[in-house]
Amino acid sequence: MRPGSQQMSSARSGETRRFGRFRLIFLAPFFALIALTAWAFASPMGASPDDDYHLVSIWCSTGDEAYCQPGSVEKSRFVPEAVLESPCYAFFDNRSAECQEQLDFTTDELVETARGNFVGAYPPVYYSVMSVFVGDNILVSVMLMRLFNILLFVGITTALYVLLPIQRRPALVWGWLITTMPLGLFLIASNNPSGWAIAGVGTAWLALLGYYETTGRGKTIALGALFTLAVFMAAGSRGDSALYVAGAIGVVWVLTFERSRQFVVRSALPAAMLAVSAVFFLMSRQVSSGISGFSGGSNAQTIGTQAADNLENLAGFGLLAYNLLNVPSLWVGVFGGWSLGWIDTSMPAVVTLLALAVFIGIGFAGLSVLNARKAFVVAGVGFVLWALPTYVLTQGGDKVGEQVQPRYILPLIVLLGGLLVLQAGRKRFTLGRVQSVVVVLALSGANLVALHMNMRRYITGNDVPGWNLNAGAEWFWSGAPAPMVVWAVGSAAFAGLVVILAREMSISAALVPEIDSSEETKLSAFR
Repeated sequence: MRPGSQQMSSARSGETRRFGRFRLIFLAPFFALIALTAWAFASPMGASPDDDYHLVSIWCSTGDEAYCQPGSVEKSRFVPEAVLESPCYAFFDNRSAECQEQLDFTTDELVETARGNFVGAYPPVYYSVMSVFVGDNILVSVMLMRLFNILLFVGITTALYVLLPIQRRPALVWGWLITTMPLGLFLIASNNPSGWAIAGVGTAWLALLGYYETTGRGKTIALGALFTLAVFMAAGSRGDSALYVAGAIGVVWVLTFERSRQFVVRSALPAAMLAVSAVFFLMSRQVSSGISGFSGGSNAQTIGTQAADNLENLAGFGLLAYNLLNVPSLWVGVFGGWSLGWIDTSMPAVVTLLALAVFIGIGFAGLSVLNARKAFVVAGVGFVLWALPTYVLTQGGDKVGEQVQPRYILPLIVLLGGLLVLQAGRKRFTLGRVQSVVVVLALSGANLVALHMNMRRYITGNDVPGWNLNAGAEWFWSGAPAPMVVWAVGSAAFAGLVVILAREMSISAALVPEIDSSEETKLSAFR
């Protein structure tokens, strides 16, 4: 028996003795559901960017004139007032969501709006699926949509964990943990289609990688089905994500390509999904406006700095250079460097420090597990992350801080995070005990602070300080546990989730021996 096999056998027997039939990893989906549900209750209806637009689009996808009626012109509709006016607190961080008390969330009274997906700016799939949950009580409908999105994300992630080869699980686990704090958590638990874009792209590439690598018929079919679902989620929610998921398919082709009949046969499915992505991409007017450059002016959403204000006349090479040098601020925005919500819920610097430090630390550790193919795709995704926002901004005459937001590129950050920790060749990716403890503490601390600050902004507004979210509460969900209970339980669940996953990754590393030359072609796609 080889040393690697002895190590695997020893680790497995030790695990069996310690837990018998039960393992802590079985609790991970439950903790994930609790943690994300806390984020769902942490913000009111309409809290995610452009939620008035997206909620109107959902209500008008029902086909029911009780919820949406034709407007006075082709590009307008009549919808419930509360659906349109729910973000009454947007842009004013000292204003709580108390203003929603003036809205009737059960009324049949409709008002006219031109804010909605009435000309096909976005793909219709997300809106159509969410419209299933539309009912007479608007607040209940909104929360049902959020809970469904959470269940969908946790469900497909759990299924992917079970189906993937064991050496691919670190890319799944660490890929999500290091890229979703705090913006990803906020969006996945929201009513924004960006949540589907993130989940779809982050799932599709790994499901496709497992689809190529797995030999069992049942698992191959299941991974193919997950991949197909993820493609429809990504491409059917945002036009730019249709482009991203097509790129993710290309990444997997680079990683797994081989001259064999089996590779050609299996490539029929991703080729079909590539065509599906192309259809959604081409039908999305959102993308066409981005490619030609967003129009500036009153539509610009700026996190303006004094330096940017002084560069209003920047153009040509100067604008290109400015954007090229400042695009990394969009990346940092994913980790709390930009405000959440309508760019009005700021995060303390400690959240950004901890979340970004974890991403950089684990990312650099992942670069120690490298071969030519992995190096190529990591460099390629990194190049796109830099070049694409630079092009779109410069083409539209905009500067970093205008038009393009971190959520637009978050699916690519998730893809990059997973690629960084992907096992390549003979060397496995693993963290030491001290490294794991530091990561657990950093992510748990960042979530604790970020969740509290997000709740504070809507419960009282940021002009009311203090740790006790219950004191002086001006808004919270009716029938939900007290704000402090939601915060404490959600924070504890997230911390428990990270502890379990970090521990499981250490165990998995022991179960995966370093691949020798005779086994490399069997256990890895990097041939």
